[in-house]
Amino acid sequence: MLRRTLIMSTNVLRNLPSIDQLLRRDALQSLITAAGRDTVRDRLREVLEEFRGELVGSNGKTGSLTDVATLEKEIEQRLAARFASRRQFQTQRVINATGVVLHTNLGRAPLSEAAIAAIHEVARDYSNLEYDLASGKRGKRGTGLEASLRELLGCEAAAVVNNCAAAVLITLNTLAEGGEVIVSRGELIEIGGSFRIPDVIAKSGARIREVGTTNRTRLGDYENAINEHTKVILRAHPSNYRVIGFTEKPSLEELAKLARERGLPLFEDLGSGCLVDLNPLGIHDEPTVAQALKAGASVVAFSGDKLLGGPQAGIILGQAELIKRIKSNPLMRALRVDKLTFAALEATVATYLSGRAMIEIPVQAAMHATKESVTNRARAFVRRAKKMTGNLTFKLVDGHSVIGGGSAPETQLPTTLISVISSQLSPDEFEEKLRLHQPPIIARIQDDCLVLDLRTVAPNAEPEILSALAALGSS
Repeated sequence: MLRRTLIMSTNVLRNLPSIDQLLRRDALQSLITAAGRDTVRDRLREVLEEFRGELVGSNGKTGSLTDVATLEKEIEQRLAARFASRRQFQTQRVINATGVVLHTNLGRAPLSEAAIAAIHEVARDYSNLEYDLASGKRGKRGTGLEASLRELLGCEAAAVVNNCAAAVLITLNTLAEGGEVIVSRGELIEIGGSFRIPDVIAKSGARIREVGTTNRTRLGDYENAINEHTKVILRAHPSNYRVIGFTEKPSLEELAKLARERGLPLFEDLGSGCLVDLNPLGIHDEPTVAQALKAGASVVAFSGDKLLGGPQAGIILGQAELIKRIKSNPLMRALRVDKLTFAALEATVATYLSGRAMIEIPVQAAMHATKESVTNRARAFVRRAKKMTGNLTFKLVDGHSVIGGGSAPETQLPTTLISVISSQLSPDEFEEKLRLHQPPIIARIQDDCLVLDLRTVAPNAEPEILSALAALGSS
């Protein structure tokens, strides 16, 4: 019996492929590309040593690990798991199959191809970030972007900082430090991550003057609160919640008229900041940036990586004199953005100017995709998946996508979900396997089933999901 055990262990050991053989396998090429050949070689060496130790101590109980193909597959799986564990704290690409268009945890807006190309262009070499090519002298960063924003939105001037919270902070610090900021109690919002409007106002050096109630604030409340200490009237758009029912608030036009009469700036924090009218999607309470400016807001601030569909940034638009003061604030240098952000923003705004935003900006394309188009993609996907998998059952079910990112919180976009049931794995186990796959595939569980929503999946990512399902469906 001992001799038989030794022979079995020896045979399995002999079947272990060499490192060079494994490095030539197609399944490892993506890892080699991502991590480098030397790193993969080192990890393979560790996995093989681990295998040898297990086989030597197995007392002949090698299970199914007796042929080369099975051994190679097991080695690949262990190698992938090792890299997955090392990557859990690293920023990496994931496939968003949740149906949440602006998923904050997944990096919000994916960039357009034009924005990615622009980043690549300025990242790979030097750029004219602060150089005037016409005069051959030092220039100012963001000049081209600001000109494009003026053309697109008809504003007098523009400035860009690293996010919308920074835009609110520097605007209030510039215009209201040492004075009071009037804001409705119904707009004392938490932006996210425990960052709250009252705290931002306090850090700006201004004092908050609350008016009205949570659900009802009248124009007279603002008027009665104005005194010699008032510096700014602030209106914060409730991007991530809704107050419904017995409510009241003045229009932006009414507030703008009051602000002009009292010689005060009206600052509109739009948060998500959409450039496109979303009424056709049934979204009736997301004002556009152009509408806010037209209504008379002195300064408007919004995010770059939400409904705009660009990189993380805080965009500030408004009256030239006020924007000039904001840009002269010493905080501007601390909050300014880099060349990559400028490049991506310029390309994003250029896409809007071209009239192709609905097609080329991923966020806009995802939001405006009809249920019919999503259904057609889902049907084609399932047809292909059924040919590749054995232990999986697919079903198309009606469902809803959401915009996310603190935008249009009550809006649901009709969609068709792909329900996937494994005969071998529970929904939670299935979700974990996809999440730890390379690249990670983020799905959701609904009605005790794992579901995929292709609305938020780029077409070129579908083969990667199919490959992952094929691997899990055949195991």
